[in-house]
Amino acid sequence: MSTLSLKEFSNDSFFVGETPAKQKVIFGEGITSSVGHHASLLGNHALLVSDKGIQAAGHVEKVQRIIEDSGTKVTVYVESIENPTESSVAKCVAVAKKSKIDLIIGLGGGSSMDTAKGCNFLLTNGGKMEDFWGIDKAKFPLLPLIAIPTTAGTGSECQSFALISQDETHVKMACGDPKALPAITLLDPELTLSQPSSVTACTGIDALAHALESAVTSKRCELSFRHAKIAFQLLNQSLPSVFDDPNNISARGGALLGASHAGAAIEQSMLGAAHSMANPLTAKYGTVHGIAVGLSLPWVMKFNSEDSKCQKIYADLARTVGLAESHSSDSEGSAILINRVEELLEIANLTTLKNDLGFEETAISELAGAASKQWTACFNPRKIEAEDFKFLYQQLFQFCIKGLSFEGGVV
Repeated sequence: MSTLSLKEFSNDSFFVGETPAKQKVIFGEGITSSVGHHASLLGNHALLVSDKGIQAAGHVEKVQRIIEDSGTKVTVYVESIENPTESSVAKCVAVAKKSKIDLIIGLGGGSSMDTAKGCNFLLTNGGKMEDFWGIDKAKFPLLPLIAIPTTAGTGSECQSFALISQDETHVKMACGDPKALPAITLLDPELTLSQPSSVTACTGIDALAHALESAVTSKRCELSFRHAKIAFQLLNQSLPSVFDDPNNISARGGALLGASHAGAAIEQSMLGAAHSMANPLTAKYGTVHGIAVGLSLPWVMKFNSEDSKCQKIYADLARTVGLAESHSSDSEGSAILINRVEELLEIANLTTLKNDLGFEETAISELAGAASKQWTACFNPRKIEAEDFKFLYQQLFQFCIKGLSFEGGVV
Protein backbone atom coordinates (compact mmCIF):
# COMPACT_ATOMS: atom_id res chain seq x y z
CA MET A 1 0.00 0.00 0.00
CA SER A 2 1.29 3.47 -0.84
CA THR A 3 2.29 5.88 1.92
CA LEU A 4 -0.60 8.01 3.12
CA SER A 5 -0.37 11.79 2.90
CA LEU A 6 -1.15 13.37 6.27
CA LYS A 7 -2.59 16.42 4.49
CA GLU A 8 -5.46 14.24 3.30
CA PHE A 9 -6.73 13.84 6.86
CA SER A 10 -5.75 17.03 8.70
CA ASN A 11 -6.80 20.64 9.15
CA ASP A 12 -9.72 21.48 6.81
CA SER A 13 -9.91 17.79 5.84
CA PHE A 14 -10.18 16.52 9.43
CA PHE A 15 -13.94 16.96 9.58
CA VAL A 16 -15.50 16.17 6.21
CA GLY A 17 -19.27 15.94 6.00
CA GLU A 18 -19.64 17.33 9.51
CA THR A 19 -21.06 20.81 9.02
CA PRO A 20 -20.50 22.88 10.95
CA ALA A 21 -17.35 21.34 12.41
CA LYS A 22 -17.66 21.20 16.20
CA GLN A 23 -14.06 22.18 16.82
CA LYS A 24 -11.01 23.42 14.96
CA VAL A 25 -8.20 20.88 14.65
CA ILE A 26 -4.88 22.28 13.42
CA PHE A 27 -2.01 19.91 12.59
CA GLY A 28 1.61 20.68 11.80
CA GLU A 29 5.17 20.60 13.05
CA GLY A 30 5.74 23.58 15.34
CA ILE A 31 2.05 24.55 15.37
CA THR A 32 2.30 25.07 19.14
CA SER A 33 3.74 28.50 18.33
CA SER A 34 0.22 29.62 17.36
CA VAL A 35 -1.29 28.97 20.80
CA GLY A 36 -0.79 32.58 21.87
CA HIS A 37 -2.86 33.86 18.99
CA HIS A 38 -5.70 31.44 19.69
CA ALA A 39 -5.60 32.13 23.44
CA SER A 40 -5.82 35.89 22.90
CA LEU A 41 -9.02 35.40 20.91
CA LEU A 42 -10.68 33.25 23.56
CA GLY A 43 -9.78 34.79 26.91
CA ASN A 44 -7.73 37.13 29.07
CA HIS A 45 -6.51 34.76 31.80
CA ALA A 46 -5.72 31.12 31.02
CA LEU A 47 -5.30 28.17 33.35
CA LEU A 48 -2.58 25.95 31.85
CA VAL A 49 -3.24 22.39 33.07
CA SER A 50 -0.40 19.89 32.77
CA ASP A 51 1.77 17.55 34.85
CA LYS A 52 5.26 17.37 36.33
CA GLY A 53 6.64 15.21 33.53
CA ILE A 54 5.54 17.63 30.83
CA GLN A 55 6.97 20.46 32.89
CA ALA A 56 10.30 18.64 33.19
CA ALA A 57 10.36 18.20 29.40
CA GLY A 58 10.20 21.99 29.04
CA HIS A 59 6.82 22.11 27.32
CA VAL A 60 4.98 23.98 30.07
CA GLU A 61 7.45 26.84 30.19
CA LYS A 62 7.48 27.08 26.39
CA VAL A 63 3.70 27.23 26.07
CA GLN A 64 3.37 29.64 29.00
CA ARG A 65 5.87 32.01 27.40
CA ILE A 66 4.10 31.93 24.02
CA ILE A 67 0.73 32.68 25.62
CA GLU A 68 2.05 35.47 27.82
CA ASP A 69 3.82 37.05 24.85
CA SER A 70 0.39 37.35 23.21
CA GLY A 71 -0.86 39.42 26.12
CA THR A 72 -2.86 36.69 27.88
CA LYS A 73 -2.21 36.08 31.57
CA VAL A 74 -1.36 32.50 32.59
CA THR A 75 -1.79 30.52 35.80
CA VAL A 76 0.05 27.19 35.70
CA TYR A 77 -1.26 24.00 37.30
CA VAL A 78 1.04 20.97 36.97
CA GLU A 79 -0.43 18.62 39.57
CA SER A 80 -2.39 16.43 37.14
CA ILE A 81 -2.02 12.75 38.00
CA GLU A 82 -2.36 9.57 35.98
CA ASN A 83 -5.98 8.38 36.11
CA PRO A 84 -7.29 11.61 37.70
CA THR A 85 -9.65 11.31 40.64
CA GLU A 86 -12.41 13.40 42.15
CA SER A 87 -10.01 14.83 44.71
CA SER A 88 -7.24 15.58 42.20
CA VAL A 89 -9.68 17.50 40.01
CA ALA A 90 -10.93 19.40 43.07
CA LYS A 91 -7.39 20.68 43.66
CA CYS A 92 -7.30 22.03 40.12
CA VAL A 93 -10.69 23.71 40.60
CA ALA A 94 -9.44 25.45 43.75
CA VAL A 95 -6.55 26.99 41.80
CA ALA A 96 -8.88 28.02 38.97
CA LYS A 97 -11.33 29.71 41.33
CA LYS A 98 -8.60 31.63 43.10
CA SER A 99 -7.12 32.82 39.79
CA LYS A 100 -10.45 33.88 38.22
CA ILE A 101 -9.56 32.41 34.84
CA ASP A 102 -11.73 32.59 31.72
CA LEU A 103 -9.90 30.08 29.51
CA ILE A 104 -8.47 26.59 30.08
CA ILE A 105 -5.58 25.01 28.19
CA GLY A 106 -4.88 21.29 28.52
CA LEU A 107 -1.26 20.36 27.76
CA GLY A 108 -0.15 16.75 28.00
CA GLY A 109 -1.66 13.29 27.73
CA GLY A 110 -5.15 12.09 28.49
CA SER A 111 -4.82 12.65 32.22
CA SER A 112 -4.07 16.36 31.79
CA MET A 113 -6.93 16.68 29.30
CA ASP A 114 -9.32 14.90 31.65
CA THR A 115 -8.23 17.08 34.56
CA ALA A 116 -8.77 20.21 32.47
CA LYS A 117 -12.24 19.09 31.39
CA GLY A 118 -13.18 17.96 34.89
CA CYS A 119 -12.09 21.32 36.25
CA ASN A 120 -14.18 23.03 33.58
CA PHE A 121 -17.33 21.13 34.59
CA LEU A 122 -17.02 21.96 38.29
CA LEU A 123 -15.80 25.52 37.87
CA THR A 124 -18.71 26.53 35.64
CA ASN A 125 -21.52 24.30 36.91
CA GLY A 126 -20.64 23.54 40.52
CA GLY A 127 -21.51 20.27 42.22
CA LYS A 128 -19.31 17.17 42.12
CA MET A 129 -17.94 15.04 39.27
CA GLU A 130 -20.53 12.33 39.80
CA ASP A 131 -23.20 14.87 38.82
CA PHE A 132 -21.79 14.85 35.27
CA TRP A 133 -21.42 11.08 34.95
CA GLY A 134 -23.10 10.26 31.64
CA ILE A 135 -23.93 12.57 28.77
CA ASP A 136 -25.17 16.16 28.57
CA LYS A 137 -25.45 16.84 32.32
CA ALA A 138 -23.96 20.37 32.34
CA LYS A 139 -26.72 22.98 32.72
CA PHE A 140 -24.53 26.02 32.13
CA PRO A 141 -21.92 26.96 29.48
CA LEU A 142 -18.33 25.87 30.02
CA LEU A 143 -15.20 27.95 29.49
CA PRO A 144 -13.41 27.66 26.13
CA LEU A 145 -10.77 24.94 26.11
CA ILE A 146 -7.62 24.62 23.99
CA ALA A 147 -6.16 21.11 23.83
CA ILE A 148 -2.48 20.46 23.06
CA PRO A 149 -1.64 16.75 23.29
CA THR A 150 1.93 15.62 23.92
CA THR A 151 1.10 11.94 23.46
CA ALA A 152 -0.45 10.02 20.57
CA GLY A 153 -2.91 7.90 22.47
CA THR A 154 -6.14 8.84 24.20
CA GLY A 155 -7.57 11.15 21.54
CA SER A 156 -9.07 13.14 24.42
CA GLU A 157 -8.23 16.30 22.47
CA CYS A 158 -11.08 15.43 20.09
CA GLN A 159 -13.59 14.28 22.70
CA SER A 160 -16.05 15.95 25.04
CA PHE A 161 -15.56 13.26 27.70
CA ALA A 162 -13.53 13.44 30.89
CA LEU A 163 -12.65 10.14 32.57
CA ILE A 164 -12.48 10.73 36.31
CA SER A 165 -12.09 7.96 38.90
CA GLN A 166 -14.10 7.85 42.10
CA ASP A 167 -11.87 8.29 45.13
CA GLU A 168 -13.14 5.30 47.08
CA THR A 169 -14.18 2.73 44.48
CA HIS A 170 -11.69 3.73 41.72
CA VAL A 171 -14.54 3.30 39.23
CA LYS A 172 -13.97 5.46 36.16
CA MET A 173 -16.78 7.92 35.47
CA ALA A 174 -17.20 8.98 31.84
CA CYS A 175 -18.46 12.55 32.06
CA GLY A 176 -19.41 13.86 28.63
CA ASP A 177 -21.08 16.96 27.30
CA PRO A 178 -20.88 18.66 23.90
CA LYS A 179 -20.04 21.89 25.73
CA ALA A 180 -16.82 20.27 27.02
CA LEU A 181 -15.37 19.65 23.55
CA PRO A 182 -12.17 21.67 23.00
CA ALA A 183 -12.72 24.76 20.85
CA ILE A 184 -9.20 24.46 19.43
CA THR A 185 -6.95 21.42 19.19
CA LEU A 186 -3.31 21.89 18.20
CA LEU A 187 -1.58 18.72 16.96
CA ASP A 188 2.18 19.25 17.03
CA PRO A 189 4.20 16.05 16.47
CA GLU A 190 7.32 17.78 17.79
CA LEU A 191 5.85 17.67 21.30
CA THR A 192 5.56 13.87 21.16
CA LEU A 193 9.31 13.41 20.63
CA SER A 194 9.87 13.75 24.38
CA GLN A 195 7.78 10.67 25.17
CA PRO A 196 9.70 7.77 26.76
CA SER A 197 9.60 4.61 24.66
CA SER A 198 7.33 2.85 27.16
CA VAL A 199 4.80 5.70 26.99
CA THR A 200 5.01 5.72 23.19
CA ALA A 201 4.22 2.00 23.10
CA CYS A 202 1.33 2.11 25.56
CA THR A 203 -0.32 5.20 24.11
CA GLY A 204 0.11 4.00 20.54
CA ILE A 205 -1.56 0.68 21.28
CA ASP A 206 -4.31 2.48 23.19
CA ALA A 207 -4.98 4.57 20.07
CA LEU A 208 -5.08 1.40 17.97
CA ALA A 209 -7.66 -0.08 20.34
CA HIS A 210 -9.72 3.11 20.08
CA ALA A 211 -9.73 2.89 16.29
CA LEU A 212 -10.68 -0.77 16.13
CA GLU A 213 -13.29 -0.68 18.89
CA SER A 214 -15.00 2.50 17.72
CA ALA A 215 -15.21 1.04 14.20
CA VAL A 216 -17.56 -1.76 15.28
CA THR A 217 -19.60 -0.54 18.26
CA SER A 218 -23.37 -0.74 18.26
CA LYS A 219 -23.43 3.08 18.08
CA ARG A 220 -21.23 3.30 15.00
CA CYS A 221 -22.40 5.56 12.18
CA GLU A 222 -21.04 6.72 8.83
CA LEU A 223 -19.16 9.68 10.30
CA SER A 224 -17.68 7.75 13.22
CA PHE A 225 -16.57 4.96 10.90
CA ARG A 226 -14.82 7.48 8.64
CA HIS A 227 -12.72 8.65 11.58
CA ALA A 228 -12.09 5.11 12.81
CA LYS A 229 -11.02 3.92 9.35
CA ILE A 230 -8.66 6.87 8.88
CA ALA A 231 -7.27 6.29 12.37
CA PHE A 232 -6.51 2.65 11.63
CA GLN A 233 -4.91 3.48 8.29
CA LEU A 234 -2.62 6.06 9.89
CA LEU A 235 -1.77 3.99 12.96
CA ASN A 236 -1.14 0.79 11.01
CA GLN A 237 1.30 2.72 8.82
CA SER A 238 2.96 4.87 11.48
CA LEU A 239 3.25 2.81 14.65
CA PRO A 240 5.88 0.30 13.44
CA SER A 241 8.09 3.21 12.32
CA VAL A 242 7.56 5.07 15.61
CA PHE A 243 8.40 1.98 17.66
CA ASP A 244 11.52 1.38 15.54
CA ASP A 245 12.69 5.01 15.36
CA PRO A 246 11.13 7.30 17.99
CA ASN A 247 12.73 10.35 16.33
CA ASN A 248 10.91 9.80 13.03
CA ILE A 249 8.88 13.01 13.03
CA SER A 250 6.77 12.01 10.04
CA ALA A 251 5.74 8.76 11.72
CA ARG A 252 5.12 10.64 14.96
CA GLY A 253 2.81 12.95 13.04
CA GLY A 254 0.91 10.04 11.55
CA ALA A 255 0.44 8.42 14.95
CA LEU A 256 -0.69 11.70 16.52
CA LEU A 257 -3.17 12.40 13.74
CA GLY A 258 -4.41 8.81 13.86
CA ALA A 259 -4.97 8.98 17.62
CA SER A 260 -6.98 12.19 17.20
CA HIS A 261 -9.17 10.68 14.49
CA ALA A 262 -9.77 7.73 16.80
CA GLY A 263 -10.79 10.19 19.49
CA ALA A 264 -13.24 11.83 17.08
CA ALA A 265 -14.67 8.38 16.32
CA ILE A 266 -15.15 7.65 20.03
CA GLU A 267 -17.02 10.93 20.42
CA GLN A 268 -19.79 9.50 18.25
CA SER A 269 -19.57 5.73 18.60
CA MET A 270 -18.05 5.04 22.06
CA LEU A 271 -15.89 1.97 22.83
CA GLY A 272 -16.32 -1.74 23.51
CA ALA A 273 -15.41 -4.75 25.61
CA ALA A 274 -11.61 -4.42 25.46
CA HIS A 275 -11.92 -1.21 27.46
CA SER A 276 -14.46 -2.90 29.73
CA MET A 277 -11.81 -5.54 30.51
CA ALA A 278 -9.00 -3.03 30.93
CA ASN A 279 -10.63 -0.66 33.41
CA PRO A 280 -11.11 -3.20 36.25
CA LEU A 281 -7.46 -4.27 35.87
CA THR A 282 -6.36 -0.65 36.25
CA ALA A 283 -8.73 -0.04 39.16
CA LYS A 284 -7.73 -3.18 41.11
CA TYR A 285 -4.05 -3.55 40.27
CA GLY A 286 -2.96 -0.17 38.91
CA THR A 287 -2.16 -1.77 35.55
CA VAL A 288 -1.10 0.75 32.91
CA HIS A 289 -4.14 1.30 30.71
CA GLY A 290 -2.32 0.79 27.40
CA ILE A 291 -1.00 -2.61 28.51
CA ALA A 292 -4.38 -3.73 29.86
CA VAL A 293 -6.40 -2.69 26.83
CA GLY A 294 -3.76 -3.78 24.31
CA LEU A 295 -3.48 -7.32 25.63
CA SER A 296 -7.27 -7.60 25.99
CA LEU A 297 -7.94 -6.43 22.43
CA PRO A 298 -7.14 -9.61 20.42
CA TRP A 299 -9.35 -11.76 22.66
CA VAL A 300 -12.26 -9.34 22.38
CA MET A 301 -11.82 -9.10 18.59
CA LYS A 302 -11.94 -12.89 18.33
CA PHE A 303 -15.10 -12.88 20.42
CA ASN A 304 -16.66 -10.13 18.29
CA SER A 305 -15.69 -11.75 15.01
CA GLU A 306 -18.33 -14.42 15.67
CA ASP A 307 -20.80 -11.68 14.72
CA SER A 308 -21.04 -11.58 10.92
CA LYS A 309 -21.43 -7.80 10.65
CA CYS A 310 -18.44 -7.21 12.89
CA GLN A 311 -16.42 -9.81 11.02
CA LYS A 312 -17.12 -7.99 7.75
CA ILE A 313 -15.95 -4.66 9.18
CA TYR A 314 -12.74 -6.24 10.43
CA ALA A 315 -12.18 -7.81 7.02
CA ASP A 316 -12.88 -4.54 5.19
CA LEU A 317 -10.33 -2.74 7.38
CA ALA A 318 -7.75 -5.41 6.57
CA ARG A 319 -8.49 -5.02 2.86
CA THR A 320 -8.34 -1.22 3.06
CA VAL A 321 -4.70 -1.24 4.20
CA GLY A 322 -3.67 -4.11 1.94
CA LEU A 323 -3.31 -6.74 4.64
CA ALA A 324 -5.97 -8.93 3.02
CA GLU A 325 -6.66 -9.53 -0.65
CA SER A 326 -9.77 -7.92 -2.12
CA HIS A 327 -11.21 -11.36 -2.91
CA SER A 328 -10.54 -12.80 0.55
CA SER A 329 -13.46 -14.06 2.61
CA ASP A 330 -14.66 -12.07 5.60
CA SER A 331 -13.47 -14.87 7.87
CA GLU A 332 -9.97 -14.74 6.36
CA GLY A 333 -9.81 -10.94 6.40
CA SER A 334 -10.96 -10.74 10.00
CA ALA A 335 -8.36 -13.28 11.12
CA ILE A 336 -5.66 -11.36 9.24
CA LEU A 337 -6.61 -8.13 11.02
CA ILE A 338 -6.46 -9.80 14.42
CA ASN A 339 -3.05 -11.25 13.54
CA ARG A 340 -1.90 -7.74 12.62
CA VAL A 341 -2.97 -6.47 16.04
CA GLU A 342 -0.99 -9.25 17.67
CA GLU A 343 2.00 -8.36 15.50
CA LEU A 344 1.81 -4.70 16.52
CA LEU A 345 1.68 -5.73 20.18
CA GLU A 346 4.87 -7.71 19.62
CA ILE A 347 6.57 -4.80 17.82
CA ALA A 348 5.60 -2.48 20.69
CA ASN A 349 7.11 -5.01 23.12
CA LEU A 350 3.86 -5.07 25.08
CA THR A 351 3.79 -8.85 25.12
CA THR A 352 7.00 -8.78 27.16
CA LEU A 353 5.07 -6.76 29.76
CA LYS A 354 2.23 -9.24 30.06
CA ASN A 355 3.15 -10.14 33.63
CA ASP A 356 2.57 -6.48 34.51
CA LEU A 357 -1.16 -7.20 34.38
CA GLY A 358 -0.53 -8.88 37.73
CA PHE A 359 -3.92 -10.47 38.31
CA GLU A 360 -4.60 -13.78 40.02
CA GLU A 361 -6.79 -16.52 38.63
CA THR A 362 -8.91 -16.34 41.78
CA ALA A 363 -9.86 -12.75 40.88
CA ILE A 364 -11.30 -13.59 37.46
CA SER A 365 -14.91 -13.80 38.61
CA GLU A 366 -14.62 -10.46 40.40
CA LEU A 367 -13.01 -8.83 37.37
CA ALA A 368 -15.65 -10.27 35.05
CA GLY A 369 -18.43 -8.89 37.21
CA ALA A 370 -16.82 -5.44 37.21
CA ALA A 371 -16.23 -5.56 33.44
CA SER A 372 -19.86 -6.42 32.74
CA LYS A 373 -20.92 -3.26 34.60
CA GLN A 374 -18.65 -0.99 32.57
CA TRP A 375 -20.47 1.53 30.42
CA THR A 376 -18.45 0.56 27.35
CA ALA A 377 -19.75 -3.02 27.53
CA CYS A 378 -23.16 -1.68 26.49
CA PHE A 379 -21.75 -0.63 23.13
CA ASN A 380 -19.89 -3.82 22.25
CA PRO A 381 -21.17 -5.07 18.86
CA ARG A 382 -21.81 -8.55 20.21
CA LYS A 383 -23.81 -8.84 23.41
CA ILE A 384 -21.44 -9.63 26.24
CA GLU A 385 -22.20 -10.67 29.81
CA ALA A 386 -20.26 -11.57 32.95
CA GLU A 387 -19.80 -15.20 31.89
CA ASP A 388 -18.34 -14.07 28.56
CA PHE A 389 -15.92 -11.75 30.33
CA LYS A 390 -14.96 -14.60 32.64
CA PHE A 391 -14.01 -16.68 29.60
CA LEU A 392 -12.04 -13.79 28.05
CA TYR A 393 -10.17 -13.08 31.28
CA GLN A 394 -9.35 -16.79 31.51
CA GLN A 395 -7.85 -16.65 28.03
CA LEU A 396 -5.88 -13.54 28.97
CA PHE A 397 -4.69 -15.19 32.19
CA GLN A 398 -3.47 -18.27 30.34
CA PHE A 399 -1.60 -16.03 27.91
CA CYS A 400 -0.01 -13.85 30.59
CA ILE A 401 0.75 -16.27 33.38
CA LYS A 402 1.11 -19.67 31.77
CA GLY A 403 3.12 -18.63 28.74
CA LEU A 404 0.60 -19.39 26.02
CA SER A 405 0.50 -17.61 22.68
CA PHE A 406 -2.49 -15.70 21.33
CA GLU A 407 -3.38 -18.86 19.40
CA GLY A 408 -3.26 -20.90 22.60
CA GLY A 409 0.10 -22.63 22.09
CA VAL A 410 3.06 -22.49 24.44
CA VAL A 411 5.57 -19.74 23.64
